[in-house]
Amino acid sequence: MSEPRLTLVSDKGKTDSRPTSVQRTWMERGLDQPGGKLPLFDGDGRKVDPRTIRRCIEEGWAEPWFSNPIKPDWLVCRLTDKGRIALAKR
Repeated sequence: MSEPRLTLVSDKGKTDSRPTSVQRTWMERGLDQPGGKLPLFDGDGRKVDPRTIRRCIEEGWAEPWFSNPIKPDWLVCRLTDKGRIALAKR
């Protein structure tokens, strides 16, 4: 029988992490948008990778804003205060 592994985390139950360059680029585009709306497409017109969006939601940097009835699989999100703080850190 093996012993359980221990994982060290912060007192909030999660390690503090920083956005990757891809996540940062996506979130920065919401800084100047009304309500912090985050784009569905990148600067070249390609759909933003859903993994990027989901990871930012998991970290609390972004949050789902509303459902799109025409495209229910699209994640329409906005930047959170925690996301703004993460962007301010370098």
